[in-house]
Amino acid sequence: MNGDTRTKPILLIADPDDTVVEDVATALEREGVSVTGVPDGAQGLIQAGALQPDVVLVSATLPVIGAVDFVRAVRLSRTVPVLLGVGEGHAEQAVQALAAGAVACVARPYRVPELLPFIHAASPDGHKVLVVGGVELDAQAYQVRVEGRIVHLPLREFELLQYLMHNANRTVTREQIMRHVWHTGSSTSTNTIAVHVKRLRARLGDDEDTLIQTVRGVGYRLVTPGTSSPV
Repeated sequence: MNGDTRTKPILLIADPDDTVVEDVATALEREGVSVTGVPDGAQGLIQAGALQPDVVLVSATLPVIGAVDFVRAVRLSRTVPVLLGVGEGHAEQAVQALAAGAVACVARPYRVPELLPFIHAASPDGHKVLVVGGVELDAQAYQVRVEGRIVHLPLREFELLQYLMHNANRTVTREQIMRHVWHTGSSTSTNTIAVHVKRLRARLGDDEDTLIQTVRGVGYRLVTPGTSSPV
């Protein structure tokens, strides 16, 4: 489950409920995230050192080593962001975990749209300058260049371009775009996404839709020059 760990983000989940872990792992792996689950805090600390994950998600119900002590231990040795999964009755633990160094609390059972922004922000690719043809995107500087010329993009279009460039030469569905760019699992009108794609094309000078191609009935594909068009 953790093959090719240098090319995709790694999430470590420390949670005693196998079903909860398996459900979110299956969904996240479809989104290109490598997931490892452990049932208690002791095994979680071992794997946090061995795997070098990009993000750690720990349940407030963690046994052996509790969630708050787990957060403290991880933060002593690493700068990896730790999320706390909480449900009803976990308010006090949430306050203590945040004070110990957790970056945020998320609802448990876990929801993919809520987790993805944290994962992508912490992943190695989030700090790279992406280059596809004459387009360069620097996520840290929040800057896009086209043939060396700086192009200013609104936040939504910047995130859309970043997601398409991460998946260059691969078709991404409208549902995936909603999850990664709009950070929601709810559906939106096809027209909403199409309008943003149209604006992005205009800003990039993609007048003939050769850089960002529409895959009819599915989604979109950002194409490296010289790559054949999708069927």
